[in-house]
Amino acid sequence: MNSPTLTPELAKMIEALVEERVEAALDARLGPLQVALDEISARVAAGTSAGQGVSLLVFSGELDRLMAAFIVATSAAAMGLEVSMYFTFWGLVALKQRTIYAGKSVAEKLLAACTPSSPAGAGISNLNLLGAGPVLLRSVMKERGVESLPGLIATARELGVRMIACQMAMDVMGVVPAELIEGVEFAGATTYVDSAVNARVTLFV
Repeated sequence: MNSPTLTPELAKMIEALVEERVEAALDARLGPLQVALDEISARVAAGTSAGQGVSLLVFSGELDRLMAAFIVATSAAAMGLEVSMYFTFWGLVALKQRTIYAGKSVAEKLLAACTPSSPAGAGISNLNLLGAGPVLLRSVMKERGVESLPGLIATARELGVRMIACQMAMDVMGVVPAELIEGVEFAGATTYVDSAVNARVTLFV
């Protein structure tokens, strides 16, 4: 049995239908995001965005960089400034307190196995030395009376630093809420953009 011939008219109708479906799907997904971005743009144009807060986007999961992020955050909070920290991808390590493998796909289990179960197990950005570098750094910090990373995180929570986990990054990395410390918020990128627009200082770590 021969297949029916696809006429130019029918091809155009199918193409138009596909475009309509694609546009509808994009509107459904991107519509809320665009509304949020338009609201932020409106506030910027109105000159109401300048605030007194500090906003940090924490991408790194390395000990020294996380230390720097939390030292800045706790210092700013101690000065009475509003501080928000948005953790994405490897930065989610700072919020972890355990690793859960149950219910995860093979890829998610592999990512979990390659990622520290808590910030105490984070490596360093230079001279990691197969894990010896972080041990040496922590030893020196202890000798000099420098607060540990878990201690800084606890201090940040006590000072009211807002900690936000990127929902999209959690989905990609296979991180579930039960793996994270208490008091963490879950939000998308527009939440970070909103806090950054309304902050006086923004930092990427």
